[in-house]
Amino acid sequence: MGLGRVWTAPNVVTMVRLACIPLFVWLLFGAHRQSAAAVLLAVLGATDWVDGQLARRFHQVSNLGKILDPLADRVLVLTGVISIIVVGAVPLWFGLATIAREVLVSAAVLILAGLGASRIDVLWVGKAGTFALMFAYPAFLLGHGNAGWQEPVRIVAWITGIIGLTLAWVAAASYVAPARKALSAGRRGRDQTQGASA
Repeated sequence: MGLGRVWTAPNVVTMVRLACIPLFVWLLFGAHRQSAAAVLLAVLGATDWVDGQLARRFHQVSNLGKILDPLADRVLVLTGVISIIVVGAVPLWFGLATIAREVLVSAAVLILAGLGASRIDVLWVGKAGTFALMFAYPAFLLGHGNAGWQEPVRIVAWITGIIGLTLAWVAAASYVAPARKALSAGRRGRDQTQGASA
């Protein structure tokens, strides 16, 4: 019920998050305010769960929200990672490993949806990996420089970053079995629907 709604609280939150991504890019490259950009990226990452919580709590799940929420997450991650690579705050290999995982998961989701697979529940290991990376990248950016206080920030960024990237790839591998089951369930559902309408 209400799946076609647009102006719901969670959708507004998601749209605000999307609108803030160009602001992040401007702060980093236009205004050269690295610390402010890092804080904004951290806030945008930390609010990742807000729209989902609002949708469930106030029963405002919508078709638009199902598209916008993951879109905002992917755009945020890709923009943040690429920007931080360009600045030089994170090594190229680390950034590419993060991007490759996001591209792989996104492509798999699209392919499974196209093949009619049923919905796959998000694994806790994936959530933990994403949360750690969303903490690590702003920390990499905040710690990029020669000030004395930035060294401890870089150490924390590396610790959380390595943990997050490891968990993210473990989660990607762990989705293989559920994906097969979801694909089989989706096919069975289609067969039953076709059989009932025949």
